[in-house]
Amino acid sequence: MNDLEARLARCFAAAFPGIDPSVITSASLETEEAWDSVAAVTLVTLIEEEFGVQMDLEALEHLSSFSSILNYLSGLPSIR
Repeated sequence: MNDLEARLARCFAAAFPGIDPSVITSASLETEEAWDSVAAVTLVTLIEEEFGVQMDLEALEHLSSFSSILNYLSGLPSIR
């Protein structure tokens, strides 16, 4: 797991405290029943704070899995 993935995994672990660490990288809206609107807002806030980014509101509807968020973050030019 690279640094970006590890940092994102920490965000997921904080947003979904009951998630098994072994399934974080495969987590999605469909697989995590705790992924509701409150958890989604929490996750976005954690990601924005961790990476120093403002997530595009239009992109949020497509960011419904660990892998889609990782791909989104990988495409941003200024991840810190």
